[in-house]
Amino acid sequence: MSVATDNPRNTLAPTPRGGLVGAAHDSLVVAKRNLLRMVRIPEVIVFGLLQPIMFVVLFSYVFGGSVNIGGTFNASAYRNFLMAGIFAQTVTFATAGAGAGIADDMHKGLVDRFRSLPMSRGAVLTGRTIADLVQTLLTVIVLAIVGVLVGWRIHNGVPKMLGAFGLLLLLGYAFSWIGALIGLSVRTPEAATSGGLVWLFPVTFVSNAFVNPAGMTPWLRHVAEWNPFSATVQAGRVLFGNPGVVKSSAWPMQHPVWASLVWSLVIVAVFRTLAVRKYRSATA
Repeated sequence: MSVATDNPRNTLAPTPRGGLVGAAHDSLVVAKRNLLRMVRIPEVIVFGLLQPIMFVVLFSYVFGGSVNIGGTFNASAYRNFLMAGIFAQTVTFATAGAGAGIADDMHKGLVDRFRSLPMSRGAVLTGRTIADLVQTLLTVIVLAIVGVLVGWRIHNGVPKMLGAFGLLLLLGYAFSWIGALIGLSVRTPEAATSGGLVWLFPVTFVSNAFVNPAGMTPWLRHVAEWNPFSATVQAGRVLFGNPGVVKSSAWPMQHPVWASLVWSLVIVAVFRTLAVRKYRSATA
């Protein structure tokens, strides 16, 4: 009998898949694991839905008649202006949860168990971000229904509407890699949540999401106009056909769809590279 058949390590040890196909397979396996975990803990999904719904209701009915949209203080116009910003805020705030989830897996030693398996090193992070993207998609669907109930409407047809949601989800996926990097860089899930929110608030509020940046001081207005978040909000309003599209000479505001796409792809390329590198060094 040959040595190969006598050695159980040769017959039982799984052989890792190689290349992009193997990495994709491993990522989907990890994504499935995270989605099953979310289903078994419905509180995560419920509370994730409640926050954006509260933002829609509060901003619509508290500030709706106080903001000038198109030269008038019209609550209905503000609700249509608001929704693209709320959608963008929702997909980006999911970043904090992504970072906390990765930090929790690190803290519990789950990532070390993944490392003992013959799988792609980047699959743990990619699978997590894919699962978070699916959860974000569910939240956006519910939020769109709530938006319709409070008076939000689209005016440019279904194809452009789908394009707007695609850009929003791409931005959320891009920002989830920033959350992944934060989750790998801290010691506890609590620190990851706090660290995730610290940078999200200025990114979302120094923008065109809730007000026209024209009223800001010049330097702050330039920051808002070149903010990747603002580009996606502007693209959403243009594609949805909503009123109150911000007028500006800044390139991202003149070409918001392209600006949103380029910003999101650059963020994915940069922060995925940094996160995978951090993952390898942190768990080596």
